[in-house]
Amino acid sequence: MRITLLAVSLALALSGCASQYTGDHSESAQRNTGNGVTWQAMPEQAESVTTLTELVSVPGLSALINEALAGNPGLQQQLISLKTAKAQKRVANASRLPGVSAGLNGTRQQDSDNSYSASLTVSWEADIWQKLGDQVSATQWAIAASDAELTSVTNTLVAEVMRGYLEVAYYQQLINNEQARLALLKNNQDVILKRYRTGLGALEDLDNARTSSANSEANIAAYQENLAQSLRALAVLLGRTDLTVSDLPVATDFPEVLLPLTSLPEQDLARRPDLMAAYANIQSQEYNTRVAYKSLLPSISLTAALSDTGTSPSQALFTNPVWSLLGQLTAPLFQGGELRANIDIQELAVENSWWGYQSTLLTAVKEVQDGIGQEKSLARQYQAKTDALANAKRSSDTYTQQYRQGLVDILDLLSVYQQTYDLQAQRLQLQFNQLSNRISLGLALGLGVSA
Repeated sequence: MRITLLAVSLALALSGCASQYTGDHSESAQRNTGNGVTWQAMPEQAESVTTLTELVSVPGLSALINEALAGNPGLQQQLISLKTAKAQKRVANASRLPGVSAGLNGTRQQDSDNSYSASLTVSWEADIWQKLGDQVSATQWAIAASDAELTSVTNTLVAEVMRGYLEVAYYQQLINNEQARLALLKNNQDVILKRYRTGLGALEDLDNARTSSANSEANIAAYQENLAQSLRALAVLLGRTDLTVSDLPVATDFPEVLLPLTSLPEQDLARRPDLMAAYANIQSQEYNTRVAYKSLLPSISLTAALSDTGTSPSQALFTNPVWSLLGQLTAPLFQGGELRANIDIQELAVENSWWGYQSTLLTAVKEVQDGIGQEKSLARQYQAKTDALANAKRSSDTYTQQYRQGLVDILDLLSVYQQTYDLQAQRLQLQFNQLSNRISLGLALGLGVSA
């Protein structure tokens, strides 16, 4: 009786340890999803969209996205991680159920009958402190984190496929622009050669024209290799070993890319999968910390057993079994500080996951602010380049007529041509950057892929 009272008193004393963890990092994280941030105003052309795939409308692009979702190795690895987390939950949940084991032993001795023994044992640990339940909850939040990470990888993959398609279109247009420049330079080179043969031009004019043509040919070679590298990068995203331009939707010009609207940025950030994963990690670590605290508490286990013996296996299979029931109360008294050290480790893990959440949130705010600022800046740059290109084309037409009349030399004419095509290439670069930035902004706002 005294031993029982002592055990109960010890259990009550130790039960106070379970209430020592009062962390609320997950609640703080849930309240802090970007509220209080002074967001930049969005341009008027911003539109309300719900998925990344709504941003770009190109026939055939959805097929590429589906191919990437099915064949990208990185995404498949993340899917395996999610399945592993779900399997770990089944392991944790199994500890809450009774365990059943059976055994059959046989002994043969000289000058004596054979002896067989059979047993059936049922054991169960009473989860009086909800320790096992907390372990299951920790694995559930680990699954939620893995699921959110899978969503993040999926969204990033789709965005990369869309950007990869835009990059291929960009280099195709750069090549077309440079080929048009080369054709014009070759034509002028023929004109200069004819003028030189008739005594109206100088040999230096012909050398300058040939130099410009050679430089243009070098640019085309560089752009073609950049295009090939972009195709190889896109092939990796799709899970292929090879990809050609003919495998992609025809893109003679950039497709329209919508500008996503940030009507309620604090809600938009809350749906970012990386932020959801960071929050789930906090929850998982908090439950693991509760488990660490409850490891200081006593545990109660029950064991029921049936056993029998006989001279043959059939006789040993519970012909006349003996049953027993054992109840056991165990409490840790001294383990060299191991349990307390585990508590400290888990509390540090919670704090670390909290700061990981804060880092993710700050990165999310920065990405949204950068995306909005880039949209405004690139729009102004694009308009300025468009105006400059229009002026350069008019100047190019004027200089062409003046050169044919002998009013300007070849260096002035080539300089105007170079400026015109350089401005066209720069405007293509700005257009690509603007469209790519809109995809990045949609990703920053937490836009995903429709199921």
